[in-house]
Amino acid sequence: MSDAARRTVRTAVQSLLGLLAALPLLLNGSGLPQTLPGLGTALAVSTALTRLMALPGVQPLLPGWLRTAAPAQAVAAPAAAAPAQPVAPVAQEQPR
Repeated sequence: MSDAARRTVRTAVQSLLGLLAALPLLLNGSGLPQTLPGLGTALAVSTALTRLMALPGVQPLLPGWLRTAAPAQAVAAPAAAAPAQPVAPVAQEQPR
């Protein structure tokens, strides 16, 4: 599974769990003022899950399809790199 697909699945799972946590509040109120606490709860739970799942200590506890890819190691430049070729100066017009 590609890294982009994993991120998409993680976001969907986090959002779904946030909405499930807020579902009673959302269903209880039919008007906008009564729905706002439910939307706030969904947003707070989704945000908390996102931060929690991003912790390095939590990664081993997650199933393989929810883990993020390991960070790429920095690639070291070769020690004996060839010198850059000199660039010929560009002729500029002289003002008249």
